Amino acid sequence: MQEISEEQLILDGYQQYIVPSYRRLPLVVDHGEGSYLWDIKGKKYLDFTGGIAVNVLGHSHPVVREALQQQSEKLIHCSNLYFHEPAWKLSRKIVSLIGQGKVFFSNSGAEANECLFKLARRYGESSNRFEILSFEGSFHGRTLAGIAATGQQRIKKGFGPTMPGFRTIPKAGAKEFVESLSEKTVALIVEPIQGESGVHVFPSQDLVEIREICWEKKILFFIDEIQCGLWRTGQFLAWQSLVAEKMIDQNLLPDGVSLAKGLGGGFPIGASWINSEYCNVLDEGSHGTTFGGSPLACHVALTVLEEIERKGLNKNILAMGNYLFSSLKNLEKKPQSLLQEVRGMGGMLGLELSVPSFQAAIALLERGLLVAPSSGNTIRLLPPLNVSFEQIQEAESILKHFLFSML
Repeated sequence: MQEISEEQLILDGYQQYIVPSYRRLPLVVDHGEGSYLWDIKGKKYLDFTGGIAVNVLGHSHPVVREALQQQSEKLIHCSNLYFHEPAWKLSRKIVSLIGQGKVFFSNSGAEANECLFKLARRYGESSNRFEILSFEGSFHGRTLAGIAATGQQRIKKGFGPTMPGFRTIPKAGAKEFVESLSEKTVALIVEPIQGESGVHVFPSQDLVEIREICWEKKILFFIDEIQCGLWRTGQFLAWQSLVAEKMIDQNLLPDGVSLAKGLGGGFPIGASWINSEYCNVLDEGSHGTTFGGSPLACHVALTVLEEIERKGLNKNILAMGNYLFSSLKNLEKKPQSLLQEVRGMGGMLGLELSVPSFQAAIALLERGLLVAPSSGNTIRLLPPLNVSFEQIQEAESILKHFLFSML
């Protein structure tokens, strides 16, 4: 009888015991270090998926490991019935990076958005406003409220009836936003850069105009920074990168910001920053979580943020991303090239190809580069913020060979 390999044992185990809700790439991971992953057979891969914008310091970074060990020896979990130091320190750091307000901690991006949705509903209750708008192509999580807010039918399919009170604007723009308003509209949620639908950057001038309209009409303006935030575009928020030079009033902050993914550098944590004008809407007993804001999660997240600031990794990822963007931009629609368009900013790039994204991701995996498939024909490049120039050149070489060799 032929002995079953360890790889096949794991694959069979997934098939037998794990709900098949993910379309997985053919890779059984063993360990990671920095910008690289190794499979169970010992093959090395340059990881530009990064846990889908999660591993901002790469894999198994020493400061993350040390933070996990230090805090786990002191206190892992104590419930939100009590106070603890890591939570207030992390909230103070987030407020310093965004603006005056307060923070609610959770475990994921979907939960961070859920907090903002509840804030909007509670805020609009007295005026009988409940409608939350979003844009076509957006992605705001996989809870029932999250998929209701998401502007992609494929995400909603099979889960009807969709939660009422959410509506999708068919095109990203200030004009389209105004035309979609109703007397019931209480909030808008926007991704400055849409990730799941193919890396689409929101027009910055439209973003400024929309924010000002929301302020005038007392409509809450929420920014979903779950995938595009955490300095991936050079600033802490992609919103800041897009509108910094265009804001007429520097005090026109968002009313709410959702964070997750890279916040914990691989450790699960979500956060909802709420503008000081509205941070008391969710009063005592109106919202809660068992595990959100644990001492362990908060300590690790604070360590990650401090490491990025200390090393100036926001400048690094912007420079590295801009180099790769420019290099690949030159290959758009060249004869025999698969590349149709390059989109994105800094360390969040999307390559629209003439082949399906999943097919391209498999082909690149076989060449030693891991990328994240997006909807349609777009693959995402989401390297860690501390990626080196040599690693960018390695990815560039693999991509260029792939783009001209698959036809």
